[in-house]
Amino acid sequence: MSNIRQDGEPPEADPRPAEPDDDPRPEGPALPRATPSGVRYAPQAPTRAQVLAPGERIDAHRHDDHQIVYAGSGVLAVTTDAGTWFAPGTRALWVPAGTVHAHRAYGHLDLHLVGLPADDNPLGLDTPTALAVSPLLRELIRAHTGAPERPGPERARLLAVLRDQLRVSPRQPMRLPTPSDPRLAAVCALVHADPADRRTLAALGAATGTGERTLSRLFRADLGMTFPQWRTQARLFHALRLLAEDTPVTSVAVRCGWSTASAFIDVFRHTFGHTPGQHRRLPQQAPQRRPETGELGADPASGRPPTVQ
Repeated sequence: MSNIRQDGEPPEADPRPAEPDDDPRPEGPALPRATPSGVRYAPQAPTRAQVLAPGERIDAHRHDDHQIVYAGSGVLAVTTDAGTWFAPGTRALWVPAGTVHAHRAYGHLDLHLVGLPADDNPLGLDTPTALAVSPLLRELIRAHTGAPERPGPERARLLAVLRDQLRVSPRQPMRLPTPSDPRLAAVCALVHADPADRRTLAALGAATGTGERTLSRLFRADLGMTFPQWRTQARLFHALRLLAEDTPVTSVAVRCGWSTASAFIDVFRHTFGHTPGQHRRLPQQAPQRRPETGELGADPASGRPPTVQ
């Protein structure tokens, strides 16, 4: 059975005017629905906390609102047409209004979502962006998503401080761009299949039928980085996934292509500001469980699988 979430909501009402004998749908939040392209559409981006089990997905969807996505535990991958952003517990992702995106959990994921109206853009950004999360911002996000059904002046003040912290959060280059050229895609697929593969770009090009010079030019033109830069980024993303699964650091280094554990630790520290061992000990919120079964992956408020996010 697929582990891709479906929204579980009834289909949107027929848009045609109701006949006199019809019972029109009562007023309330707009329900998620599928667009002709198959991308799920939920006008309002929710503010909530929920848990995803390892490997669990939320399928492609979009909102009319902006959304901040934060993983209090585990590692979150957010994919758009432009690439994939990975967010460990020290990063949050800004997803602008209208962006088609999908989520995937690595490790037990404590997911926090903050929705903001389309006219409320404290970052002034119209593209997905990874942001550094300070201890203060982390606690603000947790507090704001912990009880979204309780409006009031205290909550409004909390959101105002949260927006202020977002404005000053450093932006982080955490995107792994998706190649559009099929020649690049073939080489990138080899790296994804085996991050420890140490073949040069020339050797990978020979295996896929494209010359080294052509590939080098395509990496810069299509992905905005060199092949060594892209491969290092891809290896780091694979490393985050393995660390979220509690794989030993030395094993992660070997499986992701570093010659020694110390070389891997140096690159990881330079990128994330801490070692892989420290990464495991970052302050994280314990995953919540379904009230009736104790299983992971429920809507904390109701115990039911959550709707599309």
